[in-house]
Amino acid sequence: MTRLLVLNGNTTEAVTERIAAAARAAAPAGVAIEAATAPYGLPLIVTRADWLLAGPPILAALAAHRGAYDAAVIAVFGDPALEAAKLLLDVPVIGLSEAAFHAAAMLGRRFGIVSFSAALRPMFEDCLDHHGLRGRCAGFRMGPPDAAYPAVFGAAEQAALLALVRDSIAQDGAEAVILAGGPLAGLAPLLQPAVPVPLIDGTAAAVRLAAALAGLPRPARPRAARPLSGYGPEIAALYAGSGPS
Repeated sequence: MTRLLVLNGNTTEAVTERIAAAARAAAPAGVAIEAATAPYGLPLIVTRADWLLAGPPILAALAAHRGAYDAAVIAVFGDPALEAAKLLLDVPVIGLSEAAFHAAAMLGRRFGIVSFSAALRPMFEDCLDHHGLRGRCAGFRMGPPDAAYPAVFGAAEQAALLALVRDSIAQDGAEAVILAGGPLAGLAPLLQPAVPVPLIDGTAAAVRLAAALAGLPRPARPRAARPLSGYGPEIAALYAGSGPS
């Protein structure tokens, strides 16, 4: 049995439950999903400041569960702490943006990105640049910068999201569309029948990619122990060293 940890980087348990349900629906046979919530932090991660503050609690949660999973998913679009986690942990760690962008690039020549708040766009652009995929992005369709994720995705909220998806296709030429944001987990299958191009759920893409990578060899990254000041014991343990420096 392959064990995947899916970590919600905000502190809202309802979002964790939504992500966990989407992750379990997407998990291949023989993959067990454990969902976790950041131990402290923000109820939602929306702005660049939020993104920067989310790193320590995400690393703390990954470290606290170390040894209990074969691969991990950071279930936050924008992928805070992802590069640190890849360097400090000895199992594969995948981010939602990372997985969604690569999946969309394989399903369409150009892909669109849809979300509720334009405040998220700078983090998405940073991720696109990091992965060399900015040129494959057809554009962004988002709500106003001060918009928040709805607590419930009823008919009105789904209709608003569907309108953004259709604009991405009709006006931007998107051949695949990403529903960007951990709280949007599970909506792609509901909206797909009304959309003529693939809809990408970052949670589903990340779970499937993490499951595929779980059994592959990892590069050795030996490092000397380094003392930390002010961080909790979980993060300090990540700096305890491994093998020859």
